[in-house]
Amino acid sequence: MTENIQKEDILTKERIIAGLHALGVREGMLVEVHASLSSMGWVLGGARTVVDAILELIGEEGTILMPVHTTDNSEPSSWVNPPAEPSAWQMIRSEMPAYDPEHSDLKEMGAVAENLIRREGTVISNHPTLSYAAKGRYASLLCNRQSMHFPLAEESPAARLYELRGSVLLLGTGFDKCTCLHLAEYRTESRPIIMEGASIRTEEGTRWKKYLNLDLDAEFFPAVEEIMRKKGMISETMIGSCHAMLFSASQAVDEATQYLSQTSVFDLYR
Repeated sequence: MTENIQKEDILTKERIIAGLHALGVREGMLVEVHASLSSMGWVLGGARTVVDAILELIGEEGTILMPVHTTDNSEPSSWVNPPAEPSAWQMIRSEMPAYDPEHSDLKEMGAVAENLIRREGTVISNHPTLSYAAKGRYASLLCNRQSMHFPLAEESPAARLYELRGSVLLLGTGFDKCTCLHLAEYRTESRPIIMEGASIRTEEGTRWKKYLNLDLDAEFFPAVEEIMRKKGMISETMIGSCHAMLFSASQAVDEATQYLSQTSVFDLYR
């Protein structure tokens, strides 16, 4: 039998704002947000309330940044959940709808990211697989020059987040979702180069576009979290039933870069 919703279980915009303020989120901040709405319990108004709360707290001088990756539009030979049979690869490449920032599905990005991209004034980068959305003061600066090749490297919103000394806000998600840490993999050349692909729209119509990237792997992200936690670099609190974390993006990338520099064995095979 489902229990009745209790008053103390309900997260309103005001309660979320109070929790974020206690965590350290302030007016004028640039924050990369990763949020799991389901982890927050009963949010009155759902994803809209979460986005409203963040935007109200950071104000007009602040900026919210979120990955809005369209992972279905990707090289089918690398699919694992589920994998695609080799006989289907060419059909997938030729029939995949072209990336469209207004209509492409955000598989696994969550309701909060889906709400942000529908907001007036939100800027969306143009990478067909690994795009970002941003709203606020630095939205255009963050999203206007993402590279097709090596899309999470130096010409990416992650690199601009680093340069602008932004923060990362995790709402009910772990370090495994901290996209900006991939920047460290490019800076240390700790991964082999691979060929990827996606469907794009051109003046001649839809076509499959190949691009270069690193074989990215987030397996080291928890180790970076442990290092930062020991150094006191992470602010934490509970917002309702949601475990929330806030930390410096540049500190996180620097710690990740140092960790990979000390532990990577890829240079043995160059």
